[in-house]
Amino acid sequence: MEKTAKSKSKKDRKQEIDGLYDALLALEDKSDAKDFLNDLLTEKEREDIAERVYVAKLFLEGKTYTEINQITHASSATLARVSKCVKNGKGYRKVLTNK
Repeated sequence: MEKTAKSKSKKDRKQEIDGLYDALLALEDKSDAKDFLNDLLTEKEREDIAERVYVAKLFLEGKTYTEINQITHASSATLARVSKCVKNGKGYRKVLTNK
């Protein structure tokens, strides 16, 4: 009998997440990334993630909430979430600025 998401242990979920990280590290180029993300995510999920990355890029360029909203029409929730991650996280900054 297959485990449901609720019945998985933290260890099982950690192994699955680590597997995702390993899969991402195995990508060699943009074509691989495109193929993997097309298989992994729906078109809407890819669009949502792409929007977040673009919003993060604009925040890192020093754009304001208002400017980014006018450019992207992203929701206030997306702007707030991404802004918080840009300010407090490491991922966007590392990927988008090589720092």
